[in-house]
Amino acid sequence: MNKLLSFFIVFFYSVITNNSLVYADIYKYTDKSGRVYFTDRPKHKKYKVIIRTRPKSYNAALKVMAVNKKKHAPIILAAAKKYQVDAALIHAVIRAESAYDANAVSSAGAVGLMQLMPGTAKQYGATNRTNPKQNVFAGTRYLKYLMSLFPQDLKLAIAAYNAGENTVKRYKNKIPPYPETQKYVRRVLLFYQKSHV
Repeated sequence: MNKLLSFFIVFFYSVITNNSLVYADIYKYTDKSGRVYFTDRPKHKKYKVIIRTRPKSYNAALKVMAVNKKKHAPIILAAAKKYQVDAALIHAVIRAESAYDANAVSSAGAVGLMQLMPGTAKQYGATNRTNPKQNVFAGTRYLKYLMSLFPQDLKLAIAAYNAGENTVKRYKNKIPPYPETQKYVRRVLLFYQKSHV
């Protein structure tokens, strides 16, 4: 990727994520000649989502987050035990993704507590993404995979959960220069650290 294209990507993401109240899933498309296009409004199915942002229901979910957190805590604990992932980390991801709203849906089609895309849900065993148990177990299993893929750096696993493992690899195992992903990593780590205070 040349410097001009890298600059464009960083600038594009900076513009659309500058306002904390604005959230837009980001899509990428590469045409036959190798030209790369980025948008938050894909015109056809060949665009692939590369950055997921919070669902529109996130702020409303915050109002009842404590109730929903308590409701889903047993499922989260069970998934944590099964896949050997710290329950506090799962809580942090869920809080950042959906604020514990099991019915949350992003504009990119990510669904549920851990905001699973259809392919990820299918790969990790969730046939009903709005089912809290299926969603959390599949999301935790995926998170565990990412942690094994980037064993030396939890930040990279978290970045990959947001932007995709291939995006992290493309940037030579560094957090991609996308403001939304960088904010996401900081948010998850903050929630995670607070749970250990």
